[in-house]
Amino acid sequence: MSSTKKPSKEDIDLFRRSIGPVRKLGSDKAPPHRHQPAPRPRAARDDSEHFTDSGFSDLPRDNPVSAADTLYFARPGLQLRLLQRLRRGQLPVGAELDMHGMTLAVAQKEIIRFISSSRDRRIRCVRIIHGKGYGSREQAPVLKNSLNNWLRQHPDVLAFSSTRPEHGGTGAVHVLLRSQR
Repeated sequence: MSSTKKPSKEDIDLFRRSIGPVRKLGSDKAPPHRHQPAPRPRAARDDSEHFTDSGFSDLPRDNPVSAADTLYFARPGLQLRLLQRLRRGQLPVGAELDMHGMTLAVAQKEIIRFISSSRDRRIRCVRIIHGKGYGSREQAPVLKNSLNNWLRQHPDVLAFSSTRPEHGGTGAVHVLLRSQR
């Protein structure tokens, strides 16, 4: 065993003079780094020739949601721990789509294209910002209600949940996509 020798008082004084004035740190832990995906443009070019009939039903749901309502959907058979991580925003978000200002027709095409391209890039979790609907003429969340309906019908969507307040709250959803085989 090696014996550790304590520094002398003169060595301590010399060290303190050589490094200069110091101040105590509040915390020695760095915040965790979270990769934020690059935002997608609100309106993309028209790729309508690549779209077939979406097959989405636009029938109004029995219970329309309000701006403050939390969205949640999960297909049967998913692991509870995975769903908890999705709801807590703990899954890494690989892509983001901002739907503010889109019409329903454009939004529907963008959702189909966005989910398809995300699956092609092997992204499992995406964020879709739909807004709360305060700026709509109806003063109701038109895009939020339609997105809630469309995502439930999309075969590649396994689950979705409103995001935590720091990621948009009830104005955005995290979507868990089926893995590509």
